[in-house]
Parts: sequence; C-alpha cells; structure tokens
Amino acid sequence: MSNSVVRIRNLSKHFEGYPKPALKGVDCEIQRGHIVGLVGPDGAGKTTLLRLIAGLLLPTTGTIEVDGFDTIKQAQKIHSIIGYMPQKFGLYEDLSVLQNLTLYADLRNVVGEERKKTFARLLKFTGLAPYQDRLARNLSGGMKQKLGLSCALVYTPTLLLLDEPSVGVDPISRRELWKMVFELVAVGITVIWSSSYLDETEKCHSVLLLNEGELLYDGSPQKFTGRVEGRVFKIANVGIQKRQVLAKILEQPEVVDGVVQGSDLRLVMKEKKKPAEEGNVSLTSPRFEDAFIDLLGGGPKGVSPLVKNGKPLVIPKEREFPIVAQELVKRFGDFTAVGGVSFKVKRGEVFGLLGPNGAGKSTTFRMMCGLLKPTSGEAFVEGFHLQRAPGQARAEIGYMAQKFSLYGNLSVDQNLNFFAGAYGLSWHERTSVIKRLIEMFNFEEYRQESADNLPLGFKQRLALSCSLMHRPHVLFLDEPTSGVDPLTRREFWNHINSLVQTGVTVIVTTHFMDEAEYCDRIGLVYRSKLIALGTPDELKAKVHPEKNLSPTIEDAFIQLIENYDAQNPL
Repeated sequence: MSNSVVRIRNLSKHFEGYPKPALKGVDCEIQRGHIVGLVGPDGAGKTTLLRLIAGLLLPTTGTIEVDGFDTIKQAQKIHSIIGYMPQKFGLYEDLSVLQNLTLYADLRNVVGEERKKTFARLLKFTGLAPYQDRLARNLSGGMKQKLGLSCALVYTPTLLLLDEPSVGVDPISRRELWKMVFELVAVGITVIWSSSYLDETEKCHSVLLLNEGELLYDGSPQKFTGRVEGRVFKIANVGIQKRQVLAKILEQPEVVDGVVQGSDLRLVMKEKKKPAEEGNVSLTSPRFEDAFIDLLGGGPKGVSPLVKNGKPLVIPKEREFPIVAQELVKRFGDFTAVGGVSFKVKRGEVFGLLGPNGAGKSTTFRMMCGLLKPTSGEAFVEGFHLQRAPGQARAEIGYMAQKFSLYGNLSVDQNLNFFAGAYGLSWHERTSVIKRLIEMFNFEEYRQESADNLPLGFKQRLALSCSLMHRPHVLFLDEPTSGVDPLTRREFWNHINSLVQTGVTVIVTTHFMDEAEYCDRIGLVYRSKLIALGTPDELKAKVHPEKNLSPTIEDAFIQLIENYDAQNPL
C-alpha cells in the first residue's frame, strides 16, 4: 500500500466568468494517517481544492488520485471511501440527531447490526447520546458540528475532508473536535482540515498554504514558523494607550505586523532587530500566524481611513457608561437563558462578551441591542431605556451581525442606500456618506455587484459601512470576523481600534480567543450567569501558574469554566 493517500499533479481549475483561475499548477501529496492543515486567505482556493479531491468538481487541467482512484474516471469509487463535511453542513434542521444519522446511514447503505453498532459508537464518541431525540435546529453550534462529523463518519472513511469545521464553535467544543480527530487518525484515517484559525495548524502533521490559487507552502508547520524566528517581539505593559501606540508603530516601514495582546503588543519585524520603542521589549516565540502574515506581505498599516479621511466623530463625554445592563433575565418557557446579568461598559472601551455555545451570551447581546425583550431587568444605551425609548436608543447603535445582515440580492450601492434610508439620513447626507465610504473601502469596481457575490473581505467592509453610516456612538459586533482569514481580521480590527480612539464604544461577541485580546475588558457568560469580569490579563492571571506559565485567553476561558463547574455542580 502506498504511503500517499492523495496525489495531485499540475492541478488547475477555472470557473467560467472569472478572469483568474481558482487553482493554478498545484502539485502535492498527502501522507496516509496524517492530519493536513489547509490554510490561506479568503478566496485562496481551499474549498475548491477539497471539492476536487472529493470528486465533486472536475479539474480544468491536471490529475488527482485518491487511494489510487482517479477523480475523473473513478469518482464513484472515491465517494465510497471518503467522508466530507462542507462548510455549511447538510444537517436537516427539522430532524432529530438520530434521524439525521439514520438518513446518512441510508445513503451509505449502512444497515442492520452494523448500523446499530455504528450509531452507538458515534453517539458515545461525540457525547451526543443524551441528545439523540433533540431536533438539529435546537442544538448548540458545537453540537451541530459534532453531529455533522458523525454523519460524515457513518461509514468509516479512508480520507476525511473537513471544511472549516470549527467556525462559530467555542474553545471547549474546538478542543473536543480536535480530540475526536486525533482519535480518528490513531486508527489510520487521514484528515484534511481546512481552517481560518491558524493556531489549529500547529496541531497538524503538515500544512498546505494557498494564496490566489497557488500553493505557496507544503511542509511542517514548525519549519514554516521558523521563517520569522528572531523577528517576533513583545512590548509589555503598554497600558491604556495601546491602540494609539500600535497605530504609530505600524506606520514604521520595518514593522511587518502588529497586534494587541491584552496590555501588551506583539510585533513582527522585517529583520532580526529590536523595535526602537521605549519600554519592556523582548523576543517572544513565533507563531504560525506570524509567518503567514509575513509571507503575504504584512498586515494593514496605521490608522483606518474611517478616521484618517473624514470628519472626526465628536462624542459627548459626560456619560461615563454608555452601555448598562441591570439584572437582565430572559426565560423561554421554563428555560432560563439569562439569569440576572449586570455590567457596565465605559466610554471608548472595547468590551468582549464571551461564552460557550448555549451559555446565554448571544441572548444577553440581543437584549442589549434591543433585538430581544428581557423577561425582567433593564438595559440602557446612552442613557436611553431600550424598552421605554427604543427608537432613541437604537439611533445611537450601529449593529453588525454575525452573517453581516446584508441583502444578498442587492448590489453594493443598493445596500448602502437602503441602510442610509433605514437610518433616516437626508438625501444630502446619504449622497455624501455613500461617496465617502465607497472611496474609503475601494468599492468602486464592486458598486453594481450583488452582496452575495462579493469576496468575504468586501462583504465585511460593506457590513461595517452599513452599520456606521449614521455615525453611531455605540457599536454592537456579533462575531464579526467568524470564518474570515487573519489578514481580513487585522484590517477589520484596524478600523475598530481607530474608531475607539475617537470615543466610539464597542461591545463584541467572539469565539476567536486571540480576538478577545483586543478587548479592554471581558465578561464571561456561562450557564446563564456572568461568572467572570476583568481585563484579558486579569482573567489569564486566574490560571494556576504551576500548570501554565504563559496562559492564553483560551486557557483562561476553559479554566474559569472548569472552576465554576467544580464549585457549582449540576
């Protein structure tokens, strides 16, 4: 038996109507029994490559063999030996966990005693046994991903293709997914895991890095990370001016990339030379993401055009806390989704609302921005009560939903005009604002393109533009970078950090823990309660130092939840 389960030779894929190829001249082999990370910016060709390997698309040129079978001539053979979990996995929302499994078993012709044993194994393996009668639509995000993985494993495959399985999944569920994948590899299954979370690549045996359809790297994640060895620095304890300091540093040509990490800054330099900054500067261990950004030419520079090219937003400073939650409770029948959550967000602060899937985080967030009426308790935005004066409160709010809230069949121009009208802008204001946003975000060539057809980065820019056109004082961001690549994520936070410097107050939900480092304070919601509140560094300090000398936000997230469970058993 060959040690290569997938062989790809001179692979190209062109889609009609698109000037650039989706894939161009890809050559690689995937070793049996390995986990292979498939990474790259949005539009790099990751999903196209997975669909070609699965025999769901035909290559324009070149060949692919899966376990010796040709994807063009022997696609049916390949379908019988692979498991494939696409980004939007085909769960049937009106069917239960068990009914979904039964459907996929029928499609795979898994019957009788084999079916019974397979179901018992998968339900135990994923921890879904207690929920087998629950409808798929009522599962948390993590449970849905586990059910999707189970459906892909109803028939034990030679090769398992996973297209961004951890998008929208909390850190605990992500770790559980990875544990399951390691167990699969231990019994000989080969896994290709596509991901926009680059910390996940460090768990892989090897990595395929795509950009604009070309394979830029094929090898171990450790070797790739080595390209920035000696060029990654940390500036410790920068303090409350961290955003201003970072913006200034990013303007320096010798700086490739820079991000906020709690009260610290993390920098990637062009050369092995310490940045010329005052303060506690030291070398730090490089990450795969540092090398990824370096290879692609670096992150965005300095101040966002939202602030640089436009009339500054003047926000009254007399109200210290523009966002206030007081004993918020939300019940759905006998179920308490939120049980008495209280917090205040300071003017010009980025406040992160974190929590596992199903903990009550999203319900709290929706009550705070007026999308859901509390059972009891009160919420205020800029002093306006969200129930008594909803119109005045919402006029102060910009809202960017997880799925961007764009109208997919409307063009860029039509979306901008619709939201300008919805926010009550006059014709003169509308014309001026739309012109400025189109120039700032380089929308000119996309103005007549429908939102559905935009690259993901431009969708995000458009959604942010629509939420900001009435110049709100408070910005609500619901998982705004879910599924986007690190370059797009950096561009987004460059805009947010610049807005915050003008006095805009931000409340954000996210499952991406590195993103939580941008927050000034974090509230952790679990089992319907706010169980922790503090700065990223304060939360990390709660991780036992004897267990972990350099804890991450993810470590703190998991430790705090485990501590709460130990102290409050169900």
